[in-house]
Amino acid sequence: MAIRGGVRNGASKASAHRLFIPTMLVLVFVTAAALVLYNGSEPVLHPVGVGKTQVGSSHLHAYVSRTIRALKSDDDPARARVEALFKQARDHLALIHAYAIHARRAKLETVKQLNSFVDQANAVNEVLARPQIRGLQEDSTNIDEDAVRVLEKELKERIKVIRQLMTDAKELFDNQIKIQKLKDTIFAVNDQLTKAKKHGELSNLIAARSTPKSLHCLSMRLLEERISNEAKYTEDDDELTTRRLRDPTLYHYVIFSDNVLGASVVINSAVSNAKRPQKHVFHIVTDKMNYWAMKVWFKMRPPNNVSYIEVKSMDDFPVLKPSYVPLLQQLESDNKYKFIKHRIMLKHLRFYLPEMFPKLHRVLLLEDDVVVQKDLTPLFQLDMEGKVNAAVDTCSDFNQHYRDVMNFSHPLIKKKFDPETCAWAYGVNVFDLDAWRKLKCTEEYHHWQNENENHTLWKLWNLLTPGLIMFHKKTKILDKSWHVLGLGRDPSIGSDKVKKAAVIHYTGNMKPWLDVALNQYRDYWTKYVDYGMVFVQMCNFGH
Repeated sequence: MAIRGGVRNGASKASAHRLFIPTMLVLVFVTAAALVLYNGSEPVLHPVGVGKTQVGSSHLHAYVSRTIRALKSDDDPARARVEALFKQARDHLALIHAYAIHARRAKLETVKQLNSFVDQANAVNEVLARPQIRGLQEDSTNIDEDAVRVLEKELKERIKVIRQLMTDAKELFDNQIKIQKLKDTIFAVNDQLTKAKKHGELSNLIAARSTPKSLHCLSMRLLEERISNEAKYTEDDDELTTRRLRDPTLYHYVIFSDNVLGASVVINSAVSNAKRPQKHVFHIVTDKMNYWAMKVWFKMRPPNNVSYIEVKSMDDFPVLKPSYVPLLQQLESDNKYKFIKHRIMLKHLRFYLPEMFPKLHRVLLLEDDVVVQKDLTPLFQLDMEGKVNAAVDTCSDFNQHYRDVMNFSHPLIKKKFDPETCAWAYGVNVFDLDAWRKLKCTEEYHHWQNENENHTLWKLWNLLTPGLIMFHKKTKILDKSWHVLGLGRDPSIGSDKVKKAAVIHYTGNMKPWLDVALNQYRDYWTKYVDYGMVFVQMCNFGH
C-alpha cells in the first residue's frame, strides 16, 4: 500500500509538472503577442533627448506595470481617470509631433511657430516625467488625489495651448488654403509687374515725346538767327513759287512736325532719291513755337534749287477754329490741356487735309521719323480704286487687328466694326482728297469725335483708332516694300528688308535722334543729317 501510494503521488507530481510547462509557454506567448500588438498601435512617447533603447525598455516596463495594475484594480475609478488623462496627453503629444514634422518640411518663413510646437511637446513631456506624476502609474495601490488634480490642471492648460497652436497653423497644412494664398501671391506679383510695365512705358513715352537737349538747342539757335537777321528771312516767295505750291499736277508731300532735324531728314532723303526732284513739293505744318526755326533752317539749307518747300504754322489755316473743330473746342474747354493742346492738334491736323489744301487732289503724308530710300513718284500715280487712303497693313508683321487698337467694350464700336479686321499704319499714306471730299470723311470724323468727348473710345494721343474709324472700308493696302515699320523698337528686322524698303519708319520710342536709338538702324538716318550745318555742330549732334 505504501508502495502504491508513493507511486500515485509521484505520478501526480509528474503530471502536474507536465501541465505547468505548456501553461507557462502559453502565457509567455500571449504576453509577447500583446506586447507586439501594443507596440504596433501605440506611438512611442519619450521626453526630448532620451534614446530609443531606453525608451523601448521603459515603455515595456510601464506597459507591464499598467497591465498588472489593471488586473488588480479593474473597478478603481481613479485608475481609469489617470489612464484617460495619460491617453489624452499621449494623443495630443503625437499630434504636436506630426505638426512639427510638417512645419519642418514646409520650411516656414519663421521658426517661431516651429519652436512653439517643440516647446509645447517638451512641456508635456516634462509634466509626464515628474516623479509625482509618474508615480500615479507606477503605484499600483494608492492614488494621490492632489497629484491627479495637478496633472489634470496642467494638462488642460497645455492642451488648450496646443489646440490654439494647431488652429493657428492649420492653414500651413491645408492644401486649399495654400492654393488660395499662392493665387493671391501670383495676383499680387502680376499686379506689381503690370504697374512696373506701366511705369516703364510712361518713362519711355516721356523720353520719346520730350524734346532732347540737342533738338532744343538747335531750335533756339535757329530762332536766335532769325532775331539777329530779321530782314534776311522776310516772306519773299515769288509768283512762280506760290503757283507751284498750289499746282495739283505736281507731287505734294505733307509733314506735320515740330522736329526741325527730323523734318529735314525726311525732305533730304526724299529729294535725294527722287528721279525728278523739281516736281516734288513739300508742305511742312508746325506749331507757333517752332515756326521760325523751320523757316530759318530751310532758308539756310534748302535741299536743292529745284524742289519747293512751304512752312506753315497751324494758326495760318482759318478753318482750324473751335467752331469747326470739335477736338479743339474740347481742349479749350478743359484747362488741364492748356499747355499741350497745340501739340495734340498738330497730330490731329491730318484729319483736315482737304480743308487745308483745297486746290490739291492727292497728297502723300510722311511722318517726321521716316527715311525715304527710293523714288516715291509711283505712289502719286497709284490707282486708288475709289479709296480715300492707301497704307500698308499691320496684320501679318505685327498681328495687329481692330481688336488690338479699338475699345470693343464700347457698344458703338462693337456694333459697327469687326474685331478681326486688319489694321493699317500711319507713316506713308496716300490720300485722295477728291474721294475724301466726296465721301464726307471729315464730317464722319466730327461725328465720332463728338461721341468721344469723354475719351472712352480712344485717348487724345491715339491717332490710329480715329483713322481706322474714319477710313473704314476706304483704305487700299500697299505692298509691304513701300513701308517697313518698327526700327524704333524691333532689333530683329533683317538688313535686306530694311535696304529694299522704299521708306523705313522708326516707329517705337527709340527714335534715331535719341541716345537710346538702335545702333544697327541709326546709319540709315544719320546718312541724311546735314552735319555741315553750323548749328548742328554747335548743338553736339554726334555722327
